[in-house]
Amino acid sequence: MSGAFGFLTDPALGFMRNAFVAGILSSVLFGVIGSVVTVKRIAGLAGAISHAVLGGIGMALYLSAKNILPGFPPIAGALAFAVAAAVIIGVVSLRAKQREDTVINAIWAVGMSVGVLFMAKTPGYTDPTSYLFGNILLVSVPDLWLLAGLDLVALFLAWRFYPEIEASAFDPEFARVRGVNTDAVFLAILALTAISVVLLQTFVGIVMVIAMLTLPAGTAGFSSRNLAGMMVAGSLYALAFSLSGLAIGWHLDAPVGAVTVVLAGATFLAGSAIGMFAARMRRTGKTA
Repeated sequence: MSGAFGFLTDPALGFMRNAFVAGILSSVLFGVIGSVVTVKRIAGLAGAISHAVLGGIGMALYLSAKNILPGFPPIAGALAFAVAAAVIIGVVSLRAKQREDTVINAIWAVGMSVGVLFMAKTPGYTDPTSYLFGNILLVSVPDLWLLAGLDLVALFLAWRFYPEIEASAFDPEFARVRGVNTDAVFLAILALTAISVVLLQTFVGIVMVIAMLTLPAGTAGFSSRNLAGMMVAGSLYALAFSLSGLAIGWHLDAPVGAVTVVLAGATFLAGSAIGMFAARMRRTGKTA
């Protein structure tokens, strides 16, 4: 292990240490937020939000380059679009369920298209692939502070409102009868997911962030007995995938985000296969 992460002791590779810390901090969000997203089966909603972010990034780059809003940071535009998308999707999901799929697909497509259009009109060359696929090696110290702050917020909310989150995630009807404001919980989850997506897209990119919000938590779901256990196990899986992806990507000179998602996907598929085989063996044993 020390050989795999030998770059951490090289004074000239400060960006690798930033990437290492980013992998650790990101794993908390992937585990905590990802578990709720997976249990509530709102990966499609989170996917639409993550792709809408590109519209905000493109708008910010355009406004800054044209000196309309000098110095307007892409992360601010991304946050604005992400939160707006979360609010629209949340309201439609709660008030017009029959139109939910249409709105999700519209936000998904329009958000990305708006981003591409703004980037095309931005003076100079703007490569959308850097935002679509991300690069953890470009994470800065301010990014790490933002991730750490969001980790604390997510952990506090998960601890403070755990009964409400768990009840609304597994059985919203029962939770509503017990007095839980499930609508407010749902909107809060979407808002926190939107903010997390904006920060996490730096790690694996817009296209891949949804995979890391579902695969570690999905893998944890094979053995977890409750939501809290799923959050802890999901965070540990995300940590293992993130650090392994960083080490393998560095030594093979391969995109770290892509390597991380491939590792997560392979582990999830292996877990699914093992679970299916075990279930078949149990059925065979009962009929024998």
